[in-house]
Amino acid sequence: MNARAIGLSCLLALAACSGRKAPVPAFHADDISGVMPPLQFSLAGPSGAPVSAADVRGKIVLLYFGYTHCPDVCPATLARIAQTLKRLGPRAAATRVVFVSVDPQRDSGRLLADYASYFGPQVMGVTGTDDQLTALTKRYRVAYRRDAPDAQGNYAVYHSSAVFVFDREGSARLLVTPDETSAQLASDLEALIG
Repeated sequence: MNARAIGLSCLLALAACSGRKAPVPAFHADDISGVMPPLQFSLAGPSGAPVSAADVRGKIVLLYFGYTHCPDVCPATLARIAQTLKRLGPRAAATRVVFVSVDPQRDSGRLLADYASYFGPQVMGVTGTDDQLTALTKRYRVAYRRDAPDAQGNYAVYHSSAVFVFDREGSARLLVTPDETSAQLASDLEALIG
């Protein structure tokens, strides 16, 4: 080894021991670290049993609000997430997608389970009472509104299209909008998975 290589090795070793943190990765999605509250929820899972943030602790969690009768935004968003998970390959096991239905009147546990299964094994559908949903959507500043039913009982639900990403400790890290591609989202998730 020449003197220059030895000097560079020593500098790198000293930098590693200096206590400096590794650089924060540049994300494609909006970094919301420290801006949003940590992951916290308690809702009903597909079987009706309670599901909470503790059940997904240790995973990278993507939190998305929608409903199964959504004609466009929800299936498009969940399809993009499914593509992202495929890009991750085996590393997708480190993630969970919590799909929160804001339409509990129509989205039964069975319907949520069937709907979530179309997008991958990491996707879990949950819902709750109107009071639970109001509290959770206020916590993450998500807007939604259900229209009055028509004569056939059909109605639309308007909701935000953002996806919140939480790290393994449940801290809010990213806000994903429709602008991020599945490749960009996969890159962001890989950085969080480590």
